[in-house]
Amino acid sequence: MIDFAVIGSGISGATISNKLNKKYSVKVFEKAKGVGGRSSFKRFKDNIGFDHGLQYLSPRSREFKSFTNKLIRKRVIKHWKGNHEFLNERVKRDKKHIKLIGVRGNNDISKHLLKGINCKYQSELSEIQRKKDYWILSFKDNTYTYAKNLIITAPFPQVKKLASRFVKTKLFRNKVKMNSSLTVLLMTNKTGSNVSSFFTNDNILGWISNENSKKRFKYNKDLWVLQSTYEYGKKHTDNYRNKKKFYTNVLISKFKNLTKIKIKKIYFTHIHGWKYSSNSIPLKTLSYWDKKIGLGICADWFGGPRLENGWLSANDLYNKIK
Repeated sequence: MIDFAVIGSGISGATISNKLNKKYSVKVFEKAKGVGGRSSFKRFKDNIGFDHGLQYLSPRSREFKSFTNKLIRKRVIKHWKGNHEFLNERVKRDKKHIKLIGVRGNNDISKHLLKGINCKYQSELSEIQRKKDYWILSFKDNTYTYAKNLIITAPFPQVKKLASRFVKTKLFRNKVKMNSSLTVLLMTNKTGSNVSSFFTNDNILGWISNENSKKRFKYNKDLWVLQSTYEYGKKHTDNYRNKKKFYTNVLISKFKNLTKIKIKKIYFTHIHGWKYSSNSIPLKTLSYWDKKIGLGICADWFGGPRLENGWLSANDLYNKIK
């Protein structure tokens, strides 16, 4: 029987697993095909691909800056340089605002932290049961796992559904409203654009990334990531699967109109809905730990919308366990 079962391989799951693995037996369960959570990397072929969710890191806390500096020295992450345009004049541009990205993809941090740790992919947790001194985890593929302790790093609504009957505090009484967004991955002809990213002033398309500018690969086509605003995502993420072509065209049309970049040909598109992208309003606590039953919860939604909040949450939980 393992000491700790960790649900999720995003920054929170990878961080807490890395720390616990130095003293305990740990196994990570991830419902996707690979690691990273919302910092997942969508591979097109070889090393060519798209940062599917998280576009970059911009450390704020002293602790996270120290952590990212170590990763830069280890060549896990690097600076994303280039021309980052702000089309929204209402937003004050911070000249000190740095952008850090994974050397190969933005899931590189999770990969680095989970190196040597037992991970099982395409394993979606459906139910948890607590026996006298261990957990029984049931997965949607009809498999089971037994663990002395359980750590869940999923979005707030999913954690509430799984664990509400085991949590004795007021954690789930918080009115957490998770942001939603639509993301379109787009491959076009070489456009000659020298812009790395666009922060827009539009109410539909909020962010545009030129993946070629991250200098992970050389390719004879341009790769773009188009991310909707939270406002648009809230209205349409639930229904996008029924009208994928429509929503893809809406975001591409906005891309063309806002940037004036000339697209002669489109070679590839993919659209994904992030139902539980992030939480903008932080809670009063950074994590949850019940030593008596061995249940821990950590995630970015404890502290806010940034990936950094997920790292801080995992560290807070580890300190409680330690």
